[in-house]
Amino acid sequence: MILTVVIASLAFATPRSVAFSRLLPAAPALAAAMWPVLPTVLLGTLCLLLMIGLSLEFPDLGTWYTVAGIIAVTVAAAYGSHVRLQREQTLFQVRLVADAAQKVVLSPIPRYFGGVEIESLYLAAAAEARIGGDFYEAVNTRFGVRLLIGDVRGKGLAAVGAAAAVVNSFREAAYDEPDLSGVARRLEAGSTRYCTAFPAEDVMERFATAILAEVPHEGGRIRVLNCGHPPPLLLNRGELRVLKPTDPSPLLNLAELIGDHYCVDTVDFAPGDQLLLYTDGVTETRNRDGEFFPLADWMRRQASARPRELLDGLHRDLLHYSSGGLNDDIAALAVCLRDHPDPLDGRRDRSG
Repeated sequence: MILTVVIASLAFATPRSVAFSRLLPAAPALAAAMWPVLPTVLLGTLCLLLMIGLSLEFPDLGTWYTVAGIIAVTVAAAYGSHVRLQREQTLFQVRLVADAAQKVVLSPIPRYFGGVEIESLYLAAAAEARIGGDFYEAVNTRFGVRLLIGDVRGKGLAAVGAAAAVVNSFREAAYDEPDLSGVARRLEAGSTRYCTAFPAEDVMERFATAILAEVPHEGGRIRVLNCGHPPPLLLNRGELRVLKPTDPSPLLNLAELIGDHYCVDTVDFAPGDQLLLYTDGVTETRNRDGEFFPLADWMRRQASARPRELLDGLHRDLLHYSSGGLNDDIAALAVCLRDHPDPLDGRRDRSG
């Protein structure tokens, strides 16, 4: 509308040799990018009437050429607006499906499981994306609070399907298996079954890294099983420990090739300690100079942060470090053991 008024004013105020009126078709063309069909047509009609008014003031302006241009551009703009609205509706439906898929793979995690406080973070590398191959889950079982975080090789719908297969297997096995090795074998079986639907030559490329962790209800320690995933970070009174496995465990969907020996490490986990589980998108975030994000150094500066504050700070600093452009999907879990559980925590667990 502003463009239409400006062009019409210049056309009336300047000599006809300048012929600003020939720019009037630009207004409906621009409107098609933002407006529905009817307002676009109405703006084109307004431009047409303005051009006719100009012809009364300047009879030798060559009105009919411009009028024909306005009509042609308005018709094309109306069609373009119609196509744009259809594509926006299709994109909206696709995003609804993506949101539903995200709720299946990355269901909301309750903040509290008794004395264990957990927060989660997920960032997609593409702003339009809702979900990728990174996954996490946390459940409260009779064996303790069990955690899962991992990353499927590859991208797209195939990665989402593989992630869903692993997460669904975890949701069943975590309640049944008395030790983390049994849970890992169930995840391996679920991942293998999912991959049988793909050609044999592609199976070797469909593996996933994962970490299983268990915080017993009595507290005091944490058990970790690492299947080729970046090691968790444990911050205890300003001292940082990188929880590397004493013996490597096989990546998911590769146990048949390299064996199914799983190693579970036990480490102390005291109230106030911060445990950070993350995917490789965090450590592979680069700045403009190509340097990786210094996660260990960053973690040492977060001694007093609670899980939500820790992940909010990580989110903010990753975006700042990468100048807003992430190279890969990012998932993270922050876990803290509290001194005095809230009496409402049990209610929160059930509602979650």
